[in-house]
Amino acid sequence: KRLSVAAAHDENVLQSVNEAYKFGITDAVLVGDKEKILAISEKIGLDVLKFEIIKENDIHKAARIAVDLAGSGEANVLMKGNIMTGDFLKVVLDKGSGLRTNRALSHVSVFDIPSYHKLIFLSDAALNIQPDLNRKADIIQNAVEVALSLGIEVPKVAVLAAVEMVNPDMQCTLDAAALSKMVDRGQIKNCIIDGPLA
Repeated sequence: KRLSVAAAHDENVLQSVNEAYKFGITDAVLVGDKEKILAISEKIGLDVLKFEIIKENDIHKAARIAVDLAGSGEANVLMKGNIMTGDFLKVVLDKGSGLRTNRALSHVSVFDIPSYHKLIFLSDAALNIQPDLNRKADIIQNAVEVALSLGIEVPKVAVLAAVEMVNPDMQCTLDAAALSKMVDRGQIKNCIIDGPLA
């Protein structure tokens, strides 16, 4: 897959992109301050010349270029670099970005833990502050699609809460029970859901 990185002039970002490349996961287009990208790479011993570098010193314009690459299909994955999340999301959420769907946007983290036998996905820890039931269904469906794209045939979803019993005084437990039923009725697809789970 091809990765488009907005404002790629960041040490942690460049190291992550390099690791993904070494594992054969992705190739990358680095959009940002080319001189800084090269200086950081030299400092930490990375060969970034194997990647396409698009010079754009203005971080907002760099974000627009990176988003346009993803929206047009020239890149498969979009990554935030050295730009504030809010500024990055303004570009992503723009109706002309080509990235919006009919579902709510959500954040998915994927963890590959060497001591555990499978990937773990976490959603949504960064974008939706107080999602209602419909938004939670969208968040789950988005995470399921990420899991499916990584080869997991039937993702198992745990809807987390502070307790494992449905409690009428705790909206999150009511939502968890409803989400578990929604998958049974085909309203959420291609997964198994259980909850509330602590």
